[in-house]
Amino acid sequence: MQVWESIVTPREPDESAMSRKKISTTIYITPEQNELLHLLHARTKVPVAVYIREGIDLVLKRYEDQLPGQRTLEAVTAKDSASRTAKK
Repeated sequence: MQVWESIVTPREPDESAMSRKKISTTIYITPEQNELLHLLHARTKVPVAVYIREGIDLVLKRYEDQLPGQRTLEAVTAKDSASRTAKK
């Protein structure tokens, strides 16, 4: 198995994205994912790291009901509504 490492440093850092502290981590992606991410970067000039963080945000949003913490009223209402519909 070949490991592809991607380190992309933005040329002109976006202040809103760079204003929060980041931690470094290592991820393993497929060669196809690496190629597509770099093609996207070449076309948009958006750093690969930004796309990876956006993907993580999407996963966290999708599974937010399984995470600890206070849920929003909107999430509680939607889940209760779905629960009542399923019981009928």
